[in-house]
Amino acid sequence: MTFGKANAKNGFGELRVKNVAGQSAVTTARCHSPLKILIPRPRGPSVLAYFSNYGGGLVAGDEINVTIELDASTRCYFATQASTKVYRNTNRLPCGHTLTAKLGRESLLVLAPDPVQAFAGSHYYQHQEFYLERGAGLVLVDWLSSGRAERGERWAFERYESRNEIFVEGRRLVMDSLLLDPADGAIEGKYRMGRFNCLAMMVIIGGELRKIAAELLARFSKLPVRRGAALICSASPMGDGLLIRIAGEHFEEVRKEINQSLDFLPQVLHDDPRARKW
Repeated sequence: MTFGKANAKNGFGELRVKNVAGQSAVTTARCHSPLKILIPRPRGPSVLAYFSNYGGGLVAGDEINVTIELDASTRCYFATQASTKVYRNTNRLPCGHTLTAKLGRESLLVLAPDPVQAFAGSHYYQHQEFYLERGAGLVLVDWLSSGRAERGERWAFERYESRNEIFVEGRRLVMDSLLLDPADGAIEGKYRMGRFNCLAMMVIIGGELRKIAAELLARFSKLPVRRGAALICSASPMGDGLLIRIAGEHFEEVRKEINQSLDFLPQVLHDDPRARKW
């Protein structure tokens, strides 16, 4: 897959956060349809920003390219207003987004969108790259649902692909890739997604998050593993951080586990943006 570059036909977004008088402040914010960036708090101990889009989702051929840049000692929480809906692909054109984030020294980025919800017949890709300077911290949540399961659309999309790469002080520490394509066998089959309707991946790494990651690793290591469990979680140490994977039969159970794992956010953001949403 060749990922698109920003041009007149594509949506794009740019957000830059600087340290102004000891507080994080948005100094650059621009976007182009179909992307919208909402910034309910442009300045404070941390910046709050949300992705949104016209039409409530992505249609065939939509490409969104996003750049986030945090200067030293700034903090930003970036999420979405709702799940990213990927509509039916009648023209057999893929849609998706690329994101590049540059984190200055001692900065912190929390990228915690709602899940991708790919409808039957859709084709979605995403490629996200994160570049962390010394002391920077990153919390990344990347998850997807099986689609509109209530309508009988379980893993009925044409193709889903996601790649996340994390570079720490110039060295690539993480490359996490997921490809779901019925060409490799029925996605909903017993030996693929099976009974599960939601998958999630989380990375917590760097900066002041080291201790938090160690505590979460200890918690996950004590979770029992039961045959046929409706929710399965695993955690692996990774440099100065942690990688968590979650698979669940029910979306709400996965969301609950993600929120529990992110209970530390008010401590590092000096605010709890999730309290306004959930």
